[in-house]
Amino acid sequence: MYTTIQKWGNSQGVRLPKVILEMANLNENDTVELKVENGKVIISPVKEHRTLKERIAEYEGDYRPHEWDTGPSVGKEV
Repeated sequence: MYTTIQKWGNSQGVRLPKVILEMANLNENDTVELKVENGKVIISPVKEHRTLKERIAEYEGDYRPHEWDTGPSVGKEV
């Protein structure tokens, strides 16, 4: 598949077709890493998605909630 580098503000950009994004499992606003290797531009997803099960497995049980003072009221929040 071919595309064209186009001016985008003070930079240049490449539009990625939907099919390419789907094949790479990328979505709008995903963070990606850009690298150049041997004259080739490589776009890699930066995904650290962890399931709830994975997050809970990392919990060490040392959190103890407590109250804190945010100062006196300054408006009509009371």
